[in-house]
Amino acid sequence: MQKYGYLAMIVFTVVGSFWLEVFLKVGVLKQFKRVVLAIAPVAFLFIAWDKYAIASGHWYFDKAQILGIFGPFGIPLEEYLFFIVVPIAALMTIEAVRTVKKHWQVYK
Repeated sequence: MQKYGYLAMIVFTVVGSFWLEVFLKVGVLKQFKRVVLAIAPVAFLFIAWDKYAIASGHWYFDKAQILGIFGPFGIPLEEYLFFIVVPIAALMTIEAVRTVKKHWQVYK
């Protein structure tokens, strides 16, 4: 299981949050453009930070816990998935709370 440590955390995040899309019908995934606009700028900054931290020797990924698939800048696939899945889960969670708590105000 350790080989898939990071991936397992991502799967747990999906299992723990994505059911909200189905059962509470929060509609986050239907708003693809909005999701991308919310996630992309922050993900870009964190990917740049990871690139810097890895290149500087300040950060590394335990090879025993990753799949060994690397994307641009030598960053593991699991890290890219983290920057996508966790923010989507957060959006689903806040939308689920807003679904249950109709009186909550959201300013657009």
